[in-house]
Amino acid sequence: MNFRELAEKTESYIIEQRRFFHACPELSMQEKETTKAIIAQLEAMGLEVKTFDGYYGCMADIVGGQPGKMVALRADIDALPIKEETGLPYASKNEGCMHACGHDCHISMLLGAAKMLTENKDKLKGTVRLIFQPSEEAGSYDGAAALIDQGVLDGVDAIYGAHIWNVLEAPYVNIESGNRMASTAEFHVEIEGLSTHGSSPEAGIDAIVVMSAIIMNLQTFVSRNNSPLNPLVVSVGKVEAGSRWNVIAGKAKFEGTVRTFSPALLEEAPKAIARIVENTAAAYGATAKLSSFEWMVIPVINSDEKLVKIGQEAVKKMYGEETLKPMITQMGGEDFSYYMRKVPGVFAFIGSHNPETGKIYSNHHEKYDVDEEVLKRGAAVYAQFAYDFLDQE
Repeated sequence: MNFRELAEKTESYIIEQRRFFHACPELSMQEKETTKAIIAQLEAMGLEVKTFDGYYGCMADIVGGQPGKMVALRADIDALPIKEETGLPYASKNEGCMHACGHDCHISMLLGAAKMLTENKDKLKGTVRLIFQPSEEAGSYDGAAALIDQGVLDGVDAIYGAHIWNVLEAPYVNIESGNRMASTAEFHVEIEGLSTHGSSPEAGIDAIVVMSAIIMNLQTFVSRNNSPLNPLVVSVGKVEAGSRWNVIAGKAKFEGTVRTFSPALLEEAPKAIARIVENTAAAYGATAKLSSFEWMVIPVINSDEKLVKIGQEAVKKMYGEETLKPMITQMGGEDFSYYMRKVPGVFAFIGSHNPETGKIYSNHHEKYDVDEEVLKRGAAVYAQFAYDFLDQE
């Protein structure tokens, strides 16, 4: 069976759903109305929907006409605390909240796949489980890990997930083996100096200068303590210090992230960062500490060659081998990794970058938008992967 033509016929539905969800984004752990809208669509397809205790999101099973294995398809549903600046007619109606990472696309693509699979369920040799997951952006237990504990993977033999991605050109698809998305950590640093008047720096210890030195020295962990062959990112995203233009700050703090695929660095990174923080501060006569360091998600690694091949063949069957395109490892994090730790899985990227239509901004940008022409392809790959997996002897 080939889902390309079915996806063409379903395209208007997919785009309609994408625009609806784009206009009504909800943050992690707040996806109440999003969940209600998804449930309404699934029930209209005749599916029985299950919700989760204490969490939004839902799941539903499409039971095929013949017995067989179970494959799961996952879409995340939460948005980001970003003020949208796209000017789209269906831009966010919720101030300060935006689907800036494409989860509205994931919802609509999976709903499109559900529609196609439901209409052809008699041809399925097994069951397709649809998972609409909350709280992916939170990078915490409240996303994939929570749903796993509630049995979302019970009976599942394999799982497929995909991310719409504006680094990859439309209409290409990336499904390949190896490292795909990194482990992600969040860390916090607190610095104690000595406040004084801005005209008398010698009477104090400038926490802002100390903070600046620490931030710069942290980059030596990447460039001098880590092999250049090992992907590693240390970035500081938030700093706080000072009370007035003519007062030298006595306190400062900052927050950052670490990204890696290395198992050794999972243990080494917090120790190394603490050492750099404490010793740099001491050199200036200040004190500083790594007040918290938490690994939030583990890496997404496509290690199951059989599933990778099923995904690649699904794309080739529908759109030709030229649609498959290699892509460098991404250092962003994804809690899809927790599903892959429990059952065999594969993760794909759907390219949506198109300068000709102005779709040039990266995921998490306030002007982020996608080439909607690719949504039908994402839906088709969802459906084709599920069908082909179940069709395997």
